[in-house]
Amino acid sequence: MKKGRLTEINSPEDIKNFSIHECEELAKEIRHRIIEVLSINGGHLASNLGVVELTIALHKVFHSPTDKLIWDVSHQTYVHKLLTGRNDRFNTIRQFKGLCGFSHPKESPYDHFHAGHAGTALSLSLGMAKNRDLTKRQEYIVPIIGDATLTCGLTLEALNNISRELKKFIVILNDNAMSISKNVGAITHILSRLLSNPTTNRIYQELDHLVCKIPSYGTLLSQQGHKITESLKNLVSPAAYFEQYGLAYIGPIDGHNIKHMIDALEGVKDSNWPVIIHVLTRKGEGMDEAIKNPISYHGARPFSRDTGKFLPNPTTKPTFPKIFGDQLLKMAEKDPSVVAVTPAMSCGSCLDDFMKKFPERCLDVGIAESHAVTLCGGIAYGGKMKVVSSIYATFLQRAFDNLFHDICLQELPVVFAIDRAGISGPDGSTHHGIYDISFLNAMPNMVISQPRNGQVLRELMESAFNWKRPTAIRYPNMATEDANQPLMERELGKGELLIEEKEILIIALGHMNQVAMKTHTLLKEQGIEASVLDPVFIKPLDADLLCRLLLTHQKIVTLEEHSVNGGMGAIINHFLMRQGFSNIQVLNLGIPEAFLDHGSHQDLMNEIGLTPEKIVKSILSHFSLKIPVNQVSLGTIGI
Repeated sequence: MKKGRLTEINSPEDIKNFSIHECEELAKEIRHRIIEVLSINGGHLASNLGVVELTIALHKVFHSPTDKLIWDVSHQTYVHKLLTGRNDRFNTIRQFKGLCGFSHPKESPYDHFHAGHAGTALSLSLGMAKNRDLTKRQEYIVPIIGDATLTCGLTLEALNNISRELKKFIVILNDNAMSISKNVGAITHILSRLLSNPTTNRIYQELDHLVCKIPSYGTLLSQQGHKITESLKNLVSPAAYFEQYGLAYIGPIDGHNIKHMIDALEGVKDSNWPVIIHVLTRKGEGMDEAIKNPISYHGARPFSRDTGKFLPNPTTKPTFPKIFGDQLLKMAEKDPSVVAVTPAMSCGSCLDDFMKKFPERCLDVGIAESHAVTLCGGIAYGGKMKVVSSIYATFLQRAFDNLFHDICLQELPVVFAIDRAGISGPDGSTHHGIYDISFLNAMPNMVISQPRNGQVLRELMESAFNWKRPTAIRYPNMATEDANQPLMERELGKGELLIEEKEILIIALGHMNQVAMKTHTLLKEQGIEASVLDPVFIKPLDADLLCRLLLTHQKIVTLEEHSVNGGMGAIINHFLMRQGFSNIQVLNLGIPEAFLDHGSHQDLMNEIGLTPEKIVKSILSHFSLKIPVNQVSLGTIGI
């Protein structure tokens, strides 16, 4: 393989004069670069390997950033980044202070939105097209959506809002055959070539324009012509589905054939209607392991470039999601009323074994978070089923109204297993699960809990349906201890005092108790005593235990991997005011009110001051504590 083309590309203009052969050679080099970097960094591998030729064709035909390429989710923009002047920094992708794994306007003028959630591209693109038309500009608007995007309600709402008169609006449907069924049969291919040929479509448009001019009967004839064409297409392709929304359908086209895609894109540039081009791609193209295992290699961890196999996990401890999946399956085996619902996160939430064993009781509804929550309400109605909604914290934001209206208002005891609660690390600001406590706390009757380890997680899961209230059990995607001891029943609203001393009370949420214990040790070395409280529940709080401790502790520190604004610290502050503890000094430590970028968990925790050493420094400074001169180890905390 010839090398060097990629290093010479500083913008898409540099590939405008490439021959088809040169584009194909560039595609090989780009795949090599992606595999090389992601074998070290990890990231969205299979999806990016699948869009190499598509991205090259888009940048060869359109003039970005004047023409707007809007990527849905944007986890598949690695090729786009390589073609828009970011190759020299590509080895930093998803790393602290490095390139973002999604599109990011602050990173490049070629990125128009900081995206990360599915289903937004079509609505955003329609808005941009309206802005363009109102300001009399002429650029193309090109949303790139995936087949799974069509399971998202927001996309369907946007489709319903497309005007047939909208020009220079070209939707790319990147179909990797995982959601939309393939067309079969020889006649399918014949008619697809005829009906999807850009020249045929252009002729049809011209004839339709002429027919419309016939006095009195033009519009009627045109409508009948549309019906005949759509009926033919409906027999053999998804065309009619899209054309009922006003989109002219082109395809399906081989998404790995650069020439065919360039021809199709060029052929529709002069269309008088909005167009959707159906492109068939294969996730993981160019890497055998990724092709065979597209789900595992969607968000890949580091792997061997030689074999494609994942590198050994650095820890043998199970993760919170793994423990959740294991415990829920055990519960389902014992109790046929247990049902799980997830919005397209069955693998990440470790529900695959449950789904294989009890497919009728484990429902994956696709990228439809709002529907997932309301569906849970319907299943839970009547009280005969025990419903668990497994959903990522950042995606639960999309179902706020459903949570309020269809669960809490109806007083339905759905248990929400809130996965990825906390910092999401390399995925960055679109994926950090650091806002859910604030809106969950606003819901009347909602229970909010967080386990510090796997044992407590299992106990909360076993106990949750006894409370007969909407319940949130939030946990991060990180390794933890799992004692596998007999499970005790958890009483609603009861916390645990892990260490009882005096002077300072550290209230740590969930896994932050590990940090609290290390902080306690460092403080002890400085001659300062501290108690450590795991509240287990932050709604309702253990009022009796807190009030008892506040009689002997005048200084409180709250620790949480959540936004301080609206998080546990704010809840504790409100409790102190309501109970009249006006003499208590409080230090709330958590995530500041800012959009936290991407990076390793350790780097981000260090940046926001949530390491034990930095916490000790904050405590000493905030409370103006003096350390006895005979104490040692001061250097370990940077004083």
